[in-house]
Amino acid sequence: MRFLLSVIHDGTDLATDAERAAIDAFNDGLRAHGHWVLAGGLGAPTTAVVVDHRGDGEPVVTDGPFVETTEFVAGFWVVDAPDRDTALALATAGSHACRRTVELRAFL
Repeated sequence: MRFLLSVIHDGTDLATDAERAAIDAFNDGLRAHGHWVLAGGLGAPTTAVVVDHRGDGEPVVTDGPFVETTEFVAGFWVVDAPDRDTALALATAGSHACRRTVELRAFL
């Protein structure tokens, strides 16, 4: 099963050197145990562009995030895990490594 681990953040600060080292070690562990699929950091919400082309007319393109909030998705991991319990353990370890809240969601 594949799971999305979304890193939730509420500031403009980037990871510290210690956090980057812990994230690198966590990523290495994901690779070593066959859980790694994909990971990445995301730009600040101010760099977002929202596209809405649900109708037949012209698309609406808006600069900025979809919602105004103090928390946002700052990065993510996509992992392979045999079950939710394993994915939850990975999310817990990822949260500890990056010192941020991590939301766990299964892919459909």
